Amino acid sequence: MTCLGLEGTAHSFGAGVVTSEGEVLANVWDMLSPKEGGIHPREASRHHSELGPGLIAQALQNAGLSPAEIDLIAFSRGPGLGPCLRTTATMARAIALTLSVPLVGVNHCVAHVEIGCLESGFQDPVTVYVSGGNTQIIAFAGGRY
Repeated sequence: MTCLGLEGTAHSFGAGVVTSEGEVLANVWDMLSPKEGGIHPREASRHHSELGPGLIAQALQNAGLSPAEIDLIAFSRGPGLGPCLRTTATMARAIALTLSVPLVGVNHCVAHVEIGCLESGFQDPVTVYVSGGNTQIIAFAGGRY
């Protein structure tokens, strides 16, 4: 199974292609870097909508795949900035509907932990997660974080 994943929780938008075995076929992204004043959510959302389609096309090209070879669309559903999350979710839904493939919303924090598990082989981690405005102690028990 091959998944196209979209990440757009804040100032960066990324598109990646991975297999169900965890092989990363493509990972492209672009970051909005305001000159001053920090991240403005609407500007970040505009950045995502303007650059997202090109980054998605680039990810597919880097992976050597056509859209028809994608089996699943995943997207970051939070936590994050509301306008950015909406823009990313809208793109993901449009692609999933166009390709008639399943759509899966992913918690951005849990995704970081799962990538760590994939890379390390850990089965039941306890993680200290510190990222931006999110600081959590995350444990895996009973099939859930």
